Amino acid sequence: MTKVDLSPRPVEAMSARQLERRRALIAAALAVVNETGVERLQMKQVCERSGVALGTAYRYFSSRDHLLAAAIADWHRLLLTDLTAELRGPRAVLTPTDRVVRFVRHGMRAYQRQPQFARLRVAVAASTDPFASEVLQGMAHADNAALRLVMAQLPPVGGEIVRHIVGHAWQGELTAWVTGRTTLDDARRRLEDVVRLVLTPYETSAP
Repeated sequence: MTKVDLSPRPVEAMSARQLERRRALIAAALAVVNETGVERLQMKQVCERSGVALGTAYRYFSSRDHLLAAAIADWHRLLLTDLTAELRGPRAVLTPTDRVVRFVRHGMRAYQRQPQFARLRVAVAASTDPFASEVLQGMAHADNAALRLVMAQLPPVGGEIVRHIVGHAWQGELTAWVTGRTTLDDARRRLEDVVRLVLTPYETSAP
């Protein structure tokens, strides 16, 4: 007997109508998380809210974790767009290090305004669903690309490891805050300290 492939349809293979349903599921998931929290969210709730049948939803997402990973990745992608846009234009008063400090500070502030999304990001990081993991890898690549834009002063050799350190410090401090092991102010201060520690050696002296 031929084995049926039950994997969700790849995004690049979806029709316009299918992409619309996928977006509706993501929007509904974010709305439910914002209202009731990630722990209580069920696929049935999301489907009822989005108007997408439960069986149809699994054509787009392999599991609840896959949907939640896609939801936080979508929200975080918009956040990164806003953060990088804010740093474009004349910023003569900011040193390269101050630019990155501003970037992570405003990023943490965005999660402070949406604490349920901070909890969602931490929750999905522990998922073992391979499709959720794939989405999270894409999210990490998006973080890296955004940091590359705001760390233009870094040489190629050292830049990759510096971005890796900053990205992991951001995730770690969000996790510490969400799980109650630290305050948001302490988490933000430590994250900014990490940025200054790893970037200060790359600061160029004025001629």
